[in-house]
Amino acid sequence: MIPSRTPSRRALMTAAAIVAALGLGLGGGYGLARLNTAPAPDAHGEEEGHGEEAHVEGVVALTPEAAAKAGVSVIAVGRGGGAELTLPGRIAFAPGAEAVVDAPLPGQVVRVHVGVGQGVSAGSPLVTLRSPEGAASRATTDAAEAAAEAARAALRRDRSLFEQGYVAKARLDITEAEARRAEAELRAARARVGAYGAPGADGLVVVRSPVAGVVTRMATAPGQVLHEEDQEVAAVADARRLELAFEAPPQAAALLGLGARVEARTGDGRMVAGTVVAIAPANASGVVMIRARIDGATAPAGTVVSARLMTIAANSGNVLTVPSEAVQTVEGRPSVFVVEEGGFHARPVTTGAISGGRTEITSGLTGSERIAGTGAFLLKAELAKGEAGHED
Repeated sequence: MIPSRTPSRRALMTAAAIVAALGLGLGGGYGLARLNTAPAPDAHGEEEGHGEEAHVEGVVALTPEAAAKAGVSVIAVGRGGGAELTLPGRIAFAPGAEAVVDAPLPGQVVRVHVGVGQGVSAGSPLVTLRSPEGAASRATTDAAEAAAEAARAALRRDRSLFEQGYVAKARLDITEAEARRAEAELRAARARVGAYGAPGADGLVVVRSPVAGVVTRMATAPGQVLHEEDQEVAAVADARRLELAFEAPPQAAALLGLGARVEARTGDGRMVAGTVVAIAPANASGVVMIRARIDGATAPAGTVVSARLMTIAANSGNVLTVPSEAVQTVEGRPSVFVVEEGGFHARPVTTGAISGGRTEITSGLTGSERIAGTGAFLLKAELAKGEAGHED
């Protein structure tokens, strides 16, 4: 048995210093290696710890529906370069979509059958009125029918007498002429009473809707007397046929062309998109009316909007444009998030001129894509978060 030897105090202090130095060296070396080296691939070419999960570069795995809930809008790529106009306007009925119904003749309103906002079919009653002129028209028609019947009876009698040799041919000719005149007067009386809404003998006339749609205005009330100079009863419109209408100065309208894109916003923040379909010449006040067909659902007629209209340059028919907020810088390059299979793909693009909140895309898009518009920065942030998690 070898006797134990107690180490001296000096030896113990020296050993502690060596251990501390080794510990500092190991810690510093591990931290440096962690910052400057990537995990070594294993025998199958996969990084350690990532064999079951693949990371797709530049893709945010999010459906358009989920993106919309997160505040990301999905829009189409626009066309047409040039400048941009901002005009006030409104949502209006398209030409021919609204019918203003007048009473066919003066009279007093007896009953109102419908109210504003009520749907009606073609031929539905709107109001009933009592008209002295209507009663007189019916009486004239009844008298014309009686006269025509008497003329027909006289013609039958004289024709029979002529065949028997009791009357001359000249007499028969006069009777035939009288019968034709009576028939003509009857046709005129019937046409007149039909235009008056076929009033009864008591002068009651039912005013009916000429089209199917929604009652947008009622101009009468029970007891109201309609005169010849003011006989409007109601307005009925097809609520599905709406458009955007703007009033612009001639110099502004000269910059626009058919097919120009319109992006309007209502007072409550709803977006309404459309395409210019008509530009009318300046009226007596020097104002040009611009009409745009609306894409998809919209707000009710009469809603006031503020719209941006892209002017079209002579050679800009193939120029693609997107909202400037849709262009995000990803890995140092301008990119647009395109809706593709698997989510939103960050696609690098080459940008051109920027005007009024829109950016021209000179390459990188075909124009048929659906892209992220408002809130695209959220996808960029999500992409950065995903890539950071992949690196850890």
